Amino acid sequence: MFFALTDDQQAFAATVREFLADRFDLDAVRGVVEDPDGDGHPLTLWKGLAEQGALAVLVPEEHDGLGLGLLDAQVVARELGAGVAPGPWTTTVLAAEAVRLAGSPEQQARWLPALAAGETVGTVALRGEAGSWDGHSGRGITVDASGSHDAVRLSGTASPVDYPGVAGLVVVAATDHAGAPGLFLVEPGAQGLAVRDQRTYDGTARVGAVELADALAEALSGGTLAGGDAVSAVLARRAVLTAADLVGIAREALTRTVDYDRDRKQFGVPVGSFQAIKHTMADLHVGVTMAEHAVLFAAHAVDSNEAGDPATDIAVAVAKAKAADAAWAVTGAMIQFFGGIGFTWEHEAHFFYKRARRRAPLFGTADEHRERLAVLTMDR
Repeated sequence: MFFALTDDQQAFAATVREFLADRFDLDAVRGVVEDPDGDGHPLTLWKGLAEQGALAVLVPEEHDGLGLGLLDAQVVARELGAGVAPGPWTTTVLAAEAVRLAGSPEQQARWLPALAAGETVGTVALRGEAGSWDGHSGRGITVDASGSHDAVRLSGTASPVDYPGVAGLVVVAATDHAGAPGLFLVEPGAQGLAVRDQRTYDGTARVGAVELADALAEALSGGTLAGGDAVSAVLARRAVLTAADLVGIAREALTRTVDYDRDRKQFGVPVGSFQAIKHTMADLHVGVTMAEHAVLFAAHAVDSNEAGDPATDIAVAVAKAKAADAAWAVTGAMIQFFGGIGFTWEHEAHFFYKRARRRAPLFGTADEHRERLAVLTMDR
């Protein structure tokens, strides 16, 4: 079977890529990186993404969205990874997905148009420190839910959470007294909600801990998915979008490294002509290409299959493992093969390296996803 992006999807990718090149290049990224006390949420970038429809990609048309699928969303994630772009695009898209999948028609009507237009920033608080990526069983969820459906109270801490400081809506995964997981909405300013900023070596992101002390919340209910199915569906989408970001990082880092080593000379010849470098670059290219296709197929599988389908779980695990390995390897090689300049603060190599290193283990390390594959394929 031949599988490739459609012309429309490729055009969507080109639009995002050109926007970043014209209006938020690496110099703009450096401005965010070198301002660690800032919120990491440049409005120029945010408004541009909203204008391009990137925030509305998964929102149904009846709620002012584009009504597309995860295969289209990963196109955006990949371009943002290639541009090491900061901002809460991923978290906002995932918050909208949580509302779309698990929310009632009233909840969807209230939140989805605002999230699609960029009027509201969303984030997702799905796990605790070192928590498992597998949410169906509730493992890794460190927030407890109590009270009635109309007056839910949440207690516990979710961490790390991307961009909680600028979010106008927080989707929280929590377990009830019986240990059953579910999704809940918490609005900033709710009594008992506190956000504690956390430092990260990846200057293209802002993270924090969402601390809940008997905070009032609203259960996401009435949608097509509920409970552990809803949590797992959001986690799967988070894993795929993170993998897409990673392959975007990996491909751009590899392209920049190859271009540089074609021009950089030692002993009167380009260093890229040396056998050791040529063979390494070839191996990395194969790894990145395999990861790119794995991510495409995982997104297609999520779009095509029902939640909890073992084939989808396998595709997601393969994609995340391959993407993490590829980004980890390529960004390390980028620093090495750029020579002395690659180790300096002034060079952009560390943007790619640090972003890849932080995101590679998020929502399942490569080893965790390989263990998951073993369970899915050999321990039915």
